[in-house]
Order: sequence, then structure tokens, then C-alpha cells
Amino acid sequence: MRIKNNYLANLFENVCRTNANEIEFLQAVNEVLSSLEPVVERRPDLAAAGVIERLVEPERLIQFRVSWTDDAGRVRVNRGYRVQFNSAIGPYKGGLRLHPSVNASILKFLGFEQVFKNALTGLPIGGAKGGSNFDPKGKSDGEIMRFCQSFMTELARHVGADTDVPAGDIGVGGREIGYMFGQYKRIRNEFTGVLTGKGLTFGGSLVRTEATGYGLCYFTQEMLSARGLGFAGSRIVISGSGNVAIYAAEKAAQLGGRVIAMSDSNGYIHDPEGIDLAVIKQIKEVERGRISEYARRVPRAAYTEGPGVWSVPCEIALPCATQNDLALEDAKRLCRNGCFAVAEGANMPCTAEAIALFQHSGVLFAPAKAANAGGVAVSALEMSQNSLRMAWSFEEVDSRLQEIMAGIYRKACAAASEYGRPGDLICGANIAAFLKVAEAMLWQGVA
Repeated sequence: MRIKNNYLANLFENVCRTNANEIEFLQAVNEVLSSLEPVVERRPDLAAAGVIERLVEPERLIQFRVSWTDDAGRVRVNRGYRVQFNSAIGPYKGGLRLHPSVNASILKFLGFEQVFKNALTGLPIGGAKGGSNFDPKGKSDGEIMRFCQSFMTELARHVGADTDVPAGDIGVGGREIGYMFGQYKRIRNEFTGVLTGKGLTFGGSLVRTEATGYGLCYFTQEMLSARGLGFAGSRIVISGSGNVAIYAAEKAAQLGGRVIAMSDSNGYIHDPEGIDLAVIKQIKEVERGRISEYARRVPRAAYTEGPGVWSVPCEIALPCATQNDLALEDAKRLCRNGCFAVAEGANMPCTAEAIALFQHSGVLFAPAKAANAGGVAVSALEMSQNSLRMAWSFEEVDSRLQEIMAGIYRKACAAASEYGRPGDLICGANIAAFLKVAEAMLWQGVA
């Protein structure tokens, strides 16, 4: 996206020089700065105070070695990170990702996005992200436990219930959070809400597993309803088959939609009659298998090796896999096939070119920082329950989640209209979140 405002264009050039080769981070910064042009023109005090210059630089980037032993007794070494991006409105909050692709650029992009996403929830949480290039696939429980314990041994000195509260992300589920929490408790000799996504027996929250997928659908339903549309009777294609994708599929079906395609890193399945989610859950959550197994158990379904899930005709597309998963050619196929809404369940899964085409073609588009904020929202609700030493019912947490997602949609719409971009939820979400964080930074002085 081309930035026209001279101040923002020069600022972005400097960010590019300072963060050369960090493609994902620069992509995220470019999108936000492009949205802030009308704000800077109206609020020169923000530029004078250097708020945006500070906002694009993480407060702290921690990198450390993680040494652990495999089942054969060999010493293995991975690299661990925590990017504590901004704490203006609350303690750092953001997931831990275990995946071979993890590097500083990806975590900076995720941490930067997290600042805005967390601000949109209306809850007092700052933005952070972390993880390691460790790959949990193919590892035994013992190997994963030893890695998580070593990882937390270093991370423990940088986190805490009122400082930084990590959660799960790709490769980090209840098992990994449990191992990390146990190690933190052992090191610090305290039982606090230092991690979210914990098991229900030791401080976890109901709805946390479902939160991102459910929240995605709640936001999408608000967006659709405003145009007289809905999930009911619509065909839905979802990329991915992890936690977010599974529970987005579950809620979409509850809202009357028919999920006909899902994918993983190997290929995708197409089930025109509607995917049997119980089978997907068994394969992915219990057996930790590949999605190709679905076609062997459900004969009416077809499995196709490789990318291409976006070639399946649908009315609603929910990209829930990983960043830059949906490119321009995919967007063209979706538009040709009559897709009228795209909502991002993963972080930045659509390329800038794909988004531009959707907006030009009149496809309703829900950006990740707004649409997938349900996970961190319920994480913050878990923090509240931990602080209160209470546990809320599924219905109460789910109700709060629905209210939060509806509120995010209203904030994004209002900000977009106020700043001359009616209907542009990307600009609206960026502006609404930025103004909240910027005001807090102004009040707290130069730091």
C-alpha cells in the first residue's frame, strides 16, 4: 500500500532501513501507517510527540538459547524469543508459537498486530508475542515437556501476572501451557495467572479453546447482518484445521452455514454435503493426524494434495491457517466463484494484493486484528478470573465474548466513518485501536 502523507512515508522509509529484510513486520507496519493518514492530518500533536515512532519500535526484544535433551539423550538447541511490544494500556499479552518458521520478523509482526488487536477488545492488555523455532511435530510427550521446561526456565524472569502474560499459539496447546506453567510455579514458588490457556483444573477458562474460532464467526455475523446477509444457507471454505479453524467451523455450522472445505499444510478436503466435524476433531485433536485421513473415513469427500482450497466455490471464506496464505490468484478465484465475504481467522493470512482486490470487488472483508481478537479477549477474561479466584460458566464467558466482538465491529465502523473511510474495516480497526494506545502513551510521557 502506498503511503501518501509525507510524515508517514518518511517514517516508513526509516522503519524499512532499520528493519531491512523483515518482510512480515514491514507488511504489517505499512498497512497500519496507510490507515493512519487521516488521523495524522487531524491530530498533529501525535506526530509532535513522536507517538508513532515509538509505537513501531518494540519496547523489548528478548532472544535466548533453549537447550534440551531428546529421548536418545542427545542435546538439542533451539532459539527462543519474547517480543514485548507495547504496554501502554496494560501488561504485555500475546501467544507463544512453536514452529520452524519462527524468527524475529514474524514475531515482531505478530506483536505489533497484537497491540492493536488487544486495544480493540476494550480490555487492559498490551501487546507481545513469543516462541521458538522448535517443531513439536513428531516429538514425544517427554521431549516436548523437556523443551517447555527449558524454555520457561529462561522466560520466567521476563514474565508475570502483572508484567507479561503469554498464551498459546501455533504449536502451543493445553499440553505445552501445562508444562510451562508447572515449570514457572516450580521456579517462582507461586501460583499466579502468568499464563492463559491453562487446564480447567488449574485456573483455565471455559470457552478459551473455542474463543478465536467462535469470535471470528461472531464478528463476521455482525458484518454480514449489517448488509442483510448471514451464515444461514451459505457455503463456507476454511483454510487450516487447527484450533481456530475447527471452532470457526463449529460455530459457522451452528449459525446455519455449511462448511464444505478445510485444509492442512499437505492438502485439502472437499465435502459438498458438509464436513463432519466430529471426524475432524478425532483426527486433528485426538490423533494429531493429517487431514487426508478424513477422505478415507468419509467416502463422499475428496482429498487433493497441495494448495488450492480457495478454488472450491463458496460464499464465505475464512482463512485460518497462517500469514500470507491467501494470495492474489486465490482472491481472483474466490471473486469469480461468487464469494461475498472474507474474514481473517489467522494473523495476516491475506496478502495486500488480495485484500485490495476484495475491497475493489465489493467483497466484505474483516481484518485479523478485529475478527480474530476473540482468543485474546477470553485470555484476558481468564486473567480476570484468576485475579478474582473465580470461575465463570461457559454461558457467561461466551456471552461476554459475543459482546466484545460486537463492540469491536461497532468501534471499527464508527472510526472508519468518522475519518472518511466508511465501510473500510481495516482502516477503522487500525484507527480505533491506535487512538486508544496513542492517548495512553501521551498521558504517560516520553518512555
